[in-house]
Amino acid sequence: MVSKTEETQLNSLENQVDNGGGGAWEYLCLVRKLKARRSEKVLKYGLSILNDPKKRSALGPEEWTLYEQVAIAAMDCQCLDVAKDCIKALQKKFPESKRVGRLNGMLLEAKGSWGEAEKAYSSLLEDNPLDQVIHKRRVAMAKAQGNISGAIESLNKYLEIFMADHEAWRELAEIYVSLQMYKQAAFCYEELILSQPTVPLYHLAYADVLYTLGGLENLHTAKKYYASTIDLTGGKNTRALFGICLCTSAIAQVSKGRNKEDKESPELHSLAATALEKDYKQRASDKLGLLTSALRSLKT
Repeated sequence: MVSKTEETQLNSLENQVDNGGGGAWEYLCLVRKLKARRSEKVLKYGLSILNDPKKRSALGPEEWTLYEQVAIAAMDCQCLDVAKDCIKALQKKFPESKRVGRLNGMLLEAKGSWGEAEKAYSSLLEDNPLDQVIHKRRVAMAKAQGNISGAIESLNKYLEIFMADHEAWRELAEIYVSLQMYKQAAFCYEELILSQPTVPLYHLAYADVLYTLGGLENLHTAKKYYASTIDLTGGKNTRALFGICLCTSAIAQVSKGRNKEDKESPELHSLAATALEKDYKQRASDKLGLLTSALRSLKT
């Protein structure tokens, strides 16, 4: 993930290049380093270097890195002829390269030749079954075709091999949520929390899923994870504060007629409500009335 400082640096360099101040190569290197998606700019400034023999030769071995970067940007912009020319140049230089083979597969994807792309990727995986990029391309290809079940299957197979890939677990969880498969999504978020226990986003997403599933046990657990989100964010997560209030109200409804031990103490609800009111007073005072009304309706 790009930090605010890095994004500011990238935008500043982009403005400099846009205004004719030079630094195109430095800009392209930074885009690549940050893994930012600025395809139109990369295509424009990358081609300006590649089409100038003097500038291109000055790059040395980095020339081929730029060909690859421009090829990917060209596919993103649907400039497939440019992408094809860049890949041809790379193939000529590296005729046996698997990396160039991946680019060929991506070009087939961009053309919509899904069957041919799948054959190309399968062939590359036979040579190297642990190629993460190709596994991820197959997931992306399934999603691009609207084959969500295929994407789930590919992601599950991928995670059997690369269990520590947090982004893959998160992507799988989001797919499950979109399909209302909340139990499966909960499992994914549990894996993420186990591997990265200090990331508040995962605690919050897990709490949301458990709250959606409902049931007394899930609601109690959801409340705990909303509370941990608040703790990890220094009390500044508005969604988690609302989650505490919603869980407390839902638990009270489910616990009606049960033993006193099953009922919730209103203390945490009151603290969350107070924090929300303070936050709204500072940042959205015109909506304070709506908040007060909503919180009153949740009071047990």
